[in-house]
Amino acid sequence: MVTAPKESFAASLPARPAELHALEVARALPAARIVCTTVGRAQAAQALASERPNARVLAWFLDLFQQNAALEAWGTAPAGLQAACVADMPDGPYDMAVVPLSKDGDAELSRDILQSAIVNLAIGGQLVSAIDNPHDRWLREQLAQTGETVRVRPGSQTVAYVVEKTRELAKVRNFSAEFMFRDRERLLKAVTRPGVFAHRRIDPGARHLLGAVDVAPQSRVVDIGCGSGCVALGIAGRDASVHVHAFDSAARAVECLQRGAALSELTNITVALEADGNVPEPGTYDLALANPPYYADFRIAERFVLAAHRALAPGGTVIVVTKQPSWYTEYLPNTWNQVTSELIKTYHLIEAVRP
Repeated sequence: MVTAPKESFAASLPARPAELHALEVARALPAARIVCTTVGRAQAAQALASERPNARVLAWFLDLFQQNAALEAWGTAPAGLQAACVADMPDGPYDMAVVPLSKDGDAELSRDILQSAIVNLAIGGQLVSAIDNPHDRWLREQLAQTGETVRVRPGSQTVAYVVEKTRELAKVRNFSAEFMFRDRERLLKAVTRPGVFAHRRIDPGARHLLGAVDVAPQSRVVDIGCGSGCVALGIAGRDASVHVHAFDSAARAVECLQRGAALSELTNITVALEADGNVPEPGTYDLALANPPYYADFRIAERFVLAAHRALAPGGTVIVVTKQPSWYTEYLPNTWNQVTSELIKTYHLIEAVRP
C-alpha cells in the first residue's frame, strides 16, 4: 500500500457520473472501514476519507498508471486514506464497499470485483454499486444473484444499488484460467484473469510476434506491456541462457506471468509492476517486444516505444505487432534506424533499430 504524495500538480477533476452517484449514496451510510474502486481517479475514496476523519478508507486499483494519476490528483491525502495497486482486493472485513462501474466495461471483470466486494464485507456491511446506465438491468441481476435484498437508488444518468450482506456467499467463483499453448517444440502453461490481456487465450498478435522472433543465446529481452505473458513465456522457453524481463502496469498481468513462469518451470524470467517504462539496467537489452493496445490515440504506443528506446543498447532492435502501422512508420524514423513494416495476414510487424 502507498499513501498520497504531499504535493499535487494536477487539477482536481470531477468524478464520473457513476462514481459521483455511488458517493452520494455512500455518504448516507455508516461505515468506518471502507474500500472503494474507481472509474476515474478515486474521487469517492478521497471524499469519504475527508468527510470521515476517523475512518480507514482504501482505494483499490488494478492498474498502477491509474493509481499514480489518482495520487497526483489527490495532493495531500486525508490521514485515513490509502491506495493499493494489487491483483486482488486487500482482505477485509469492511463495513462498506463502493464500486462504480461503466456500462462499457468488461463484464467478467465487473463480476469478479463485485464478488470480491461481497466476500470482503463484514456481516452487516453494505455494498454500494452504481453504473452509468439509468435503464440498467445487468448490474441489478448480478447483485440479485447474491441472494441478498437489492435496494435501488435511481438517478437521471445513472442508477445505484445498495446490498447489505447478511450471510456468506454459498459459492465463490474462480474467474482465473489456465491454458496451454505451443511455441515451436515446447508446450507452455499460461494463466489469465479478468482485466488481463488476453483472457483465456493467447492473443493472435502475440502469436504473430512469437513467430517473427529468433533470439540468440545469452540475449537480454524486454517484453513491454506483457499482459498475461505468453510472449515472455515463449521466448524464455526457447533457451535457458536468454533472460527475459517483462513489465506491465496491470497488477494482475504481473501476477499471471509469475504464475505462468512457475507452472512452465521457467527461471529466466523476471517481471515487474511498472507504469513509467523503467527497467533494471537500461541501455543493456538486445531486443524489445511490444503488442500495444489500439486505444488512447497512440499515446500508449508512444510510451511503449520510448520505453524500448531507453531499455535497448545501441544497435538493439524493437519489434511491435499492430493492425495500425501508419503511426509507427511515420513516427519511428525520427528517432530510430532501419524502420521496416511487414504484413502477415491482418497484422503488421514493425521493426526498428536503436541508433
